[in-house]
Amino acid sequence: MSLFKDCRKVVIKVGSATLTHTTGQLNLRRIEALAKTLSDLKNAGKQIILVSSGAVSAGVAKMRLDHRPSTLEEKQAMAAVGQGELIKIYDRFFSDYGHTVAQILMTRDVLDNPTRKVIAQGTFNTMLSMGCIPIVNENDPVSTDELVKFGGNDILSAYVAKLCEADILLNLSDVDGLFDSDPRKNPNAVLIERVENIDDVFSMAGGAGTDRGTGGMEAKLTAAKMVTEAGIPMFIMNGKNPEILYDLLDGKHVGTYFTAKKHARI
Repeated sequence: MSLFKDCRKVVIKVGSATLTHTTGQLNLRRIEALAKTLSDLKNAGKQIILVSSGAVSAGVAKMRLDHRPSTLEEKQAMAAVGQGELIKIYDRFFSDYGHTVAQILMTRDVLDNPTRKVIAQGTFNTMLSMGCIPIVNENDPVSTDELVKFGGNDILSAYVAKLCEADILLNLSDVDGLFDSDPRKNPNAVLIERVENIDDVFSMAGGAGTDRGTGGMEAKLTAAKMVTEAGIPMFIMNGKNPEILYDLLDGKHVGTYFTAKKHARI
């Protein structure tokens, strides 16, 4: 499939379960591999926007907590500590491969307000034109009200893809794609390689994701519906080895492909 090869502006979403060990601590080897792969794709001419989870895990590691935060207040506090730590880790790894990152923390009201939306769009476009790699996360320490919260980075990545008029959204998950049943419970589950109508597959979403993430397949399908209706295709694939993106670039079929609607963009 040559679709990805022809795309220039690419939004990549990576979740907490992909960025952390089972202990909840950051998986630095995987983060470095992600930075290396995305840097190489940028060298090949792609404009890269990364929507990244992991702030809470980074905060837990920084504060040396012996437990995963359970209350909203603890999670917000760890996100506030971890946001700086996470961008520092990304900055170090991307710098090693010759690229500059910029942090953007977003709340839903930015996109609901027409003036702020235009400003945000201009900021993204300027950073991309300057060669930066924007790294986006929800501004969790202040995102408590339903009016300003996205509801997880799966949904945030869809909003970002639409805002930036991306050519494609790549959702790096802890599963290989969408299956006809939960592969963690059914060893005979079959991978759905291509989805034309998302409404037909919502029943396959199952429950929430891992205890290290908040998304789950339902959120990913909601994100897929958002972007495909805006004319942007999306893939769900396993981010355990970020170099899987090279397979996509080489035209191999990876994960689950959600086709874009044919009408004009956004």
